[in-house]
Order: sequence, then C-alpha cells, then structure tokens
Amino acid sequence: MSRSILISGAGIAGPSLAYWLGRLGHDVTVVEQSPCLRDGGAAAVDFRGDQLVLLERMGVLADIRAQQTGMGDQLVVDASGRTLATFPSALFSGEVEIDRGDLARILYEHSRHEAEYVFGDRVTAIDQHDDGVDVRFAHGPARTYDLVIGADGLHSAVRRLAFGDEHRFRRDLGYYIAAFGAPNTFGLNHSGLIYNEPGRYLSVASGRDTGRATIGFLFAADPQEYDRHDLDAQKRLVATHFADVGWKAPELLAAMRDSGDLFFDSLSQIRLDRWSDGRVALLGDAAWCAGPGGNGTGHAMLGAYILAGELAAADGDHRLAYSRYEQRMRPPVDKSQKFATGAGRFLAPATHWQIRRRNLTYRFLSSRPLSSVFTRLAAKSGNTGQLPHYPLPAAAAH
Repeated sequence: MSRSILISGAGIAGPSLAYWLGRLGHDVTVVEQSPCLRDGGAAAVDFRGDQLVLLERMGVLADIRAQQTGMGDQLVVDASGRTLATFPSALFSGEVEIDRGDLARILYEHSRHEAEYVFGDRVTAIDQHDDGVDVRFAHGPARTYDLVIGADGLHSAVRRLAFGDEHRFRRDLGYYIAAFGAPNTFGLNHSGLIYNEPGRYLSVASGRDTGRATIGFLFAADPQEYDRHDLDAQKRLVATHFADVGWKAPELLAAMRDSGDLFFDSLSQIRLDRWSDGRVALLGDAAWCAGPGGNGTGHAMLGAYILAGELAAADGDHRLAYSRYEQRMRPPVDKSQKFATGAGRFLAPATHWQIRRRNLTYRFLSSRPLSSVFTRLAAKSGNTGQLPHYPLPAAAAH
C-alpha cells in the first residue's frame, strides 16, 4: 500500500528511511532546514558488530569502506607531549569509521532517486486528522501527507509540534561538546592526540585526508545560556572554558576562531514514553538521542530499516507498524542510553586522580595480552541481536 510520507531531516536517519520507503514504492519527501547537506562539524562516526550487516543489506558498505578514515590508535598525552596511555582504534573508530559528512553524502546519493529532497525549508505546523496530516512549512506551500516522520535530531521541530517542548524530554548530562575541521599542522597521520585537565578534554586527529585535522573540545559545566544559531557566541563560550588550559589549547582555540564549520551542543539524551502520536513518529536522535558512545549513527540506520520494514509488514496499518518498531528498538536504545550516560565522565574526568585512574586502565587494556579481547568486546557493543528480515527490495545499484 503506497503512502505519501514526509520525513523532516536529511542527516543520517532521514535519508536512510527515505531509501527504504522509496524502494517500497512510497511517495517520499525529505525536508531539510539547511540549504545543503550538513557536514557535521568534521565529526566522524563508526560502525561495529552486526551494524555492518545492515550496511551491506542497504548496499552502502562498499562506499563507506572506500571513504573510511582509517584512523589508528589515539594517544593520551601530558602537557609536554609525553604519552600516558593509548586509546585503541576499536574504542573510538569501531570496525569502520567515516566522516559524518561523507556518510551523509553517500546516503543522499543512494536515496535521492527514491525521494524528493527539499532543502532550505522546515516544518512549522502539524495538524492531524482522520485522512492524513496537514503540514505547513516556513517557505513552501502547505501539503497533506499520510504519515510524518521526525528525523530532525536532538532539537527536533516535529517532536516539539507533536509531543511538546524539548525541555520536557531532554536530559542534560552536564557536559558540552564542540568539534570542527582545521588544517593538519600537527604532523598527524591516521592518528590522534588527547589531552585532559579536570573536567576538560581536548583532541586533535587526522585520518583519510591527512591535510585536515578534526579538533574536539569537551567540558563539564552547569546549563549554559547561549544562542544555538550564533556561531561566534558558541566560540566565545568554548574559549572561556579553555582559557587557562595548557598543552596545545591556545593553538586549537586560535584554529576555532577561524573555523566556519563548528558543531556545538550539550551532551543530552531524549527520554520519551512513546515515539509516535497518531500518524506522526520519531526516529534517531529526535526519538532517543543517547550521546557519544551510544551507537547513535548505527541505531539511526537500524531504526530506519525497522520502521520501513514494519510499515511494509503491517500492510498499511501505521499504528501497528509504529508499535512494533518501538518494541524492537527500545531494548538496544535503552542499553545504549545507559552506557552513554557515562561518556562525559570518561572523556573528561573531574579530578587529576580520576584522569590517572582512567589512563592506567587503558594502559592495561591496550597491552598485548588483552588487545584482542578489547577489540572483540568493542565490536560486540554494536550488536543488537539478529537483524530482522522484512519484505524489502534488494539494494539498488548506484
């Protein structure tokens, strides 16, 4: 049964769902507020365990492998540059890692023939009724759809319109994160450096493109007041929290001032009792944002596959499909949210003693006798059980 379906968000979850729904013959529209594909602030995403089975089933694994970062281990250093510990590549980079912008482009290329993409617009109102959903947009004409899917991230407009204000569902973890790209003036080659002071984390890494580096800041803080749309204000906030930090902090802050692709946000989770309301459903970070280490990208793509599959299996009964989708996704999401709650404390321990204890732990885990065990455990963290089979068409050639 063919449906007209609107997807809000062209990041990772949205194009993944558009691919499967379009292959099923639905009339799919993807609306994205940004005027073009977002590059994600130079951040990288990784896959592990049975997530690779899903990528293969979707037909994107070969493209992802062709553009993977190839990142190796990352070294934890002191202010003088002396190595204190090693974070094995399996910890941060999984079995295959790719820059988020590269992944977004791959997913767009695989889905653009299956859906209509509208960039530079956003949903401003949703009105559900027995025959569909009337949707108004900031710029385009109003349209009516059979179903609406919010795949528009932590600050989802669809969630706000259908479920209520964000503050009701967002759980802040007490940390803020920033990432951006800069010229690789650090001599890094498929490697990275990490530096800590209490409650603060700095990193610089360079992977596939050795001429570029990804720079990251993370810091513990009480809720901060700032304008999400004011890039300069976000840069000033980061600079304030790292003004007295040693190592390469002054150099990295100078690079940030010249950056045009800064990503900045709180480490937060979304906790909802349900992911659907009538004809509207949520997917990815809009439904269950977990935070770093929470398999966010893998779960977004898995959720897209399951949602599309359940819509096909339910033969047009969207309420049944939404219910089954949530039943399948809740267990892995709950597990990942629980795990990711400690990400900030791991990356930016609160005291010098906690930093030393973490470093000693990873010196032990990265030793030769345990390195293979650690790699297997890291891969297992991405497993969500056997991937369900649905009546979905085989991956198209691109």
